[in-house]
Amino acid sequence: MKKVYPDAGTAMAGLVKDGMTLMAGGFGLCGIPEALIEAVKQSGAKNLTFISNNAGVDGIGLGVLLETRQVKKMISSYVGENKLFAQQFLGGELEIEFNPQGTLAERIRAGGAGIPAFYTKTGFGTLVAEGKETRVFNGENYVMETGLVADVALVHAWMGDHEGNLIFRKTARNFNPMMATAGKITVAQVEHLVPAGQLNPDHIHTPGIYVKRIVHVPNAAKHIEQRTTRKHTSAPAATGGEV
Repeated sequence: MKKVYPDAGTAMAGLVKDGMTLMAGGFGLCGIPEALIEAVKQSGAKNLTFISNNAGVDGIGLGVLLETRQVKKMISSYVGENKLFAQQFLGGELEIEFNPQGTLAERIRAGGAGIPAFYTKTGFGTLVAEGKETRVFNGENYVMETGLVADVALVHAWMGDHEGNLIFRKTARNFNPMMATAGKITVAQVEHLVPAGQLNPDHIHTPGIYVKRIVHVPNAAKHIEQRTTRKHTSAPAATGGEV
């Protein structure tokens, strides 16, 4: 089956419908499937639920879907960099299901592994545990969390081949690999696309069996979430003697 599509719009054609649940990989603005998110925007689908560590920032990443009011609910762990998100949430336009970051990652990993639920200490006795089953194991309190599965998972890989085998790089490995396993359909945008057989099998993070569609995005933007600079201070000129 041919997996490589000529562009993101073609790769996403016919996949996204109103009311669907999608996953979007990345951490902050690192490793986000920006081209695929733009294709979701162009689809015009509404009332979407997105599972993502964060909601991007205003105008970048999932922020573009907040601008078009296409997102109904976010299942996330951190959304503090997006002013529009805050406005929509406080205005009752957007639902949010908060998760501790590690819990979110494990919920996605569990969903991809076919594990319906698991117990964790994290969040017990807080708002995170409200309405959830709790149990005691070896004298310790635990809260039950359910695995997460999406109709479509959107991921960004540093390198991939025509069979869908993927390699992720550095911070982009935080959520992309487990999301690639937890989508009923997984679409990957890949910076460096090579023919099958050219990747070292020991370096592959996601086997191609999980990936249904691939699009080559060779010049993906590398955004900086918060640019922090300081004034340059030159060293004082030498006045004699050793320096």
